[in-house]
Amino acid sequence: MDTAAEQRLQDLALLRRVRDRIDREYAQPLDVAALARGVHMSAGHLSREFRRAYGEPPYSYLMTRRIERAMTLLRRGELSVTEVCFAVGFSSLGTFSTRFRELVGVPPSAYRERASDLPGGIPPCVSKRVTRPVRNQEARAAALPLA
Repeated sequence: MDTAAEQRLQDLALLRRVRDRIDREYAQPLDVAALARGVHMSAGHLSREFRRAYGEPPYSYLMTRRIERAMTLLRRGELSVTEVCFAVGFSSLGTFSTRFRELVGVPPSAYRERASDLPGGIPPCVSKRVTRPVRNQEARAAALPLA
C-alpha cells in the first residue's frame, strides 16, 4: 500500500475517534481546536477531512448531536426548555433556540408541545429515526426535482 493510502487510513481512524468523542461528550464544552489537539491535527485539516469523511464539519456534527439529544429530552417532557438547553451543552438559551429552529424547523417550546400530543408507546429507536433533525437548507434541496 502506498504512503498516501496509509495516511488516509490513519486519518480516517483519527476522524472516527473525533466523531466518537463528540458522540460521548456532546454536553461538554468542545471546540474544533480542542478536538484537533486531541488527535494531533491542525484545526483546519481536521475540519476539511471531517467534512470530506462525514459530509459536514465537526462543529455542525456537534450541533446536530446536541439537538438530537435535546429533542429526546423535550419529547420526554420531564425538563423545561431551559433545563434541556443546559443539559445538552449549550451555555445560552438564545443560541440553543436559534440552532434548534435551524435544524428542526420549529422552536424548542413548540416542539415540546407537539411531542406531548404524540401517542405513547412508540419505540425510542423509531421516534429517533423519524424525528432526526435535518437542516432547513438540506430539506429544501431534497425536495427539488432531480430531472
